[in-house]
Amino acid sequence: MADVLSQSEIDALLSALSSGEITPDELPKEEEKQKVKPYDFKSPQKFSKDHIRTLELIHDNYARIITNYLTAQVRTNVKVKIETVQQITYEEFIHSVPNPTILTIFKMLPLSGSILFETNPQFVFQVVDVLLGGSGISKYKMREFTDIDKNIIKIINQGLITNLKLAWEDVLPVEPEIKGLETNPALNQTLAPTEPVALITFSVEMGKSSTFINICIPYLSIEKVLDKLVVQYWFQENDEEILKESRQKLRNRLNIVDVYLSAVLGKTTITVENFLNLSIGDIITLDEKTDEPVKLMVEDKAYFYAKPGTINKNMGVEILDIIDKDVEKYE
Repeated sequence: MADVLSQSEIDALLSALSSGEITPDELPKEEEKQKVKPYDFKSPQKFSKDHIRTLELIHDNYARIITNYLTAQVRTNVKVKIETVQQITYEEFIHSVPNPTILTIFKMLPLSGSILFETNPQFVFQVVDVLLGGSGISKYKMREFTDIDKNIIKIINQGLITNLKLAWEDVLPVEPEIKGLETNPALNQTLAPTEPVALITFSVEMGKSSTFINICIPYLSIEKVLDKLVVQYWFQENDEEILKESRQKLRNRLNIVDVYLSAVLGKTTITVENFLNLSIGDIITLDEKTDEPVKLMVEDKAYFYAKPGTINKNMGVEILDIIDKDVEKYE
């Protein structure tokens, strides 16, 4: 609430206005009202942007995995790409899919509840046509699915759903298990109509045609693991373990690398004439004293101070210290 002006302040303000010291335009204006964002309580936004982003990362990887799977199954070039990840209500999802369609119901422990995997009729008919020896380029009329259609696509969907395990393994170890198959989405009443769900839509290009498949994940299914769906925490939790494993792998690989060691007793400079006249028994004066340590070279760089000597009948050196061990180098 604005401060109330005293009578003397009001008189001073009126006097300034009448004398022209200030103009009405210079008077302080009432602060603008804060903008209010509308919120629909019938459709609450329970998935945050972080949750949606993580689901997108998981299923972008899943799209690449099932691209390879479908290409191997139908023996033709297939390209799967994630299109959208959005929150809608279960009722909106049911109304958005055609009837009939193949709606595979499965569980994915430790997630609770049922998750839905919807394959578009055009995708189903095209896959069935190719697997039964056809070209997969015909136009398909909408019709009811036969038992043969259902059995064939159930096997394909079994592989598609199983591959979710690979896509989710960096976030959460899951165990997908198919529970049933429906062709009429309106008959599947596993959730309340207003229940929020995350709808992941993929485009599937097979030959010259393109169709869609959908994964519908209810909020209730992932409510208990929402903390794992925040990207920054996802990487932080695994960061230390990944670094430890990476260091160990790097150490193991470095341990088998051969390096060339040499001990430098000292240096000197002589003329070419003296060099050519050297013979057995000649003595060369070096720039190092006999009681000073020698430098042990790793490849072409000095790393250690060492003391020369013999090991049994072989010449060797004993490492005394590390050169520049107390010096920190900054690039």
